Amino acid sequence: MSAAVAELVAGLPTASGGSDERPALRRVGRILASLAIGLAATLGVWILFVTVLNTEALVTKSPIDVWKYFTSDAKAGANRSLILRQLGTTLRDALLGFVAGTIAAVVISALFVLRKGFEATVMPIAMVLRSVPLVAMVPVLTLVFGRDILAVTIISGIITFFPSLVNVTFGLRSVPPQGLDLMKAYGSTPIRTLLSVRLPYAMPSLFASMRIGVPGSIIGALLAEWLATGKGLGYYMLKAQSLFDYTGIWAAVAILTFTALVLYALVGLLETPVLARFDPERLREG
Repeated sequence: MSAAVAELVAGLPTASGGSDERPALRRVGRILASLAIGLAATLGVWILFVTVLNTEALVTKSPIDVWKYFTSDAKAGANRSLILRQLGTTLRDALLGFVAGTIAAVVISALFVLRKGFEATVMPIAMVLRSVPLVAMVPVLTLVFGRDILAVTIISGIITFFPSLVNVTFGLRSVPPQGLDLMKAYGSTPIRTLLSVRLPYAMPSLFASMRIGVPGSIIGALLAEWLATGKGLGYYMLKAQSLFDYTGIWAAVAILTFTALVLYALVGLLETPVLARFDPERLREG
């Protein structure tokens, strides 16, 4: 049995040697170039927004204003320290939600594959919950789970969960029929087939959902901080608005945008060796 599994896994697309090194390097280069283009485009849209709309200078701040806020303002050191400290809280909240949502999606997707009736029962409930605006759910979740880290994790994890559930379920079901037939012929259990064959084929789909989930988890963390915990950059921006610290708001948004772009690119870089191992054709195309 183990020999059959090894033979099947060995038949999965793999990267070996120099033939796939260049596609991997090209993909890394494209990811880094996309990051640079994304940052430049964001900066360009920001400048265009400020210049063309010619809005009230008290409210609308330019990149130069934000740069001065961090570097040459009388309180620049305190500004940097405060925003970076709050950013650390938001990233912690987002990471917890991201991990929890992704793990929950993988587990439930596996149950969909292992138990046919489970999907028919759970998916309609999941779709109903997905249709409810998260802003409307936050007060209820706060009442049930409190205003601590558990509530933040659930709120942030919900945004990550749904796209991951769809993508991972698709990935687990993308195994060629001959692979499943071979495992069945050798008497493999459904769980063994899941771990040995289905999960490797689902890795590209998993990473695709992770790239979607990274910015989503940050949005969920900000929403939870704004409406529930009173911590992190979500609450910082709410408080800055009440104090008419508009430059602080723009600085927080700029830092969050930069961080989301970098994390998105980082997931893409981590995905590269996975594609090289399990889906080299997509590596060459992507």
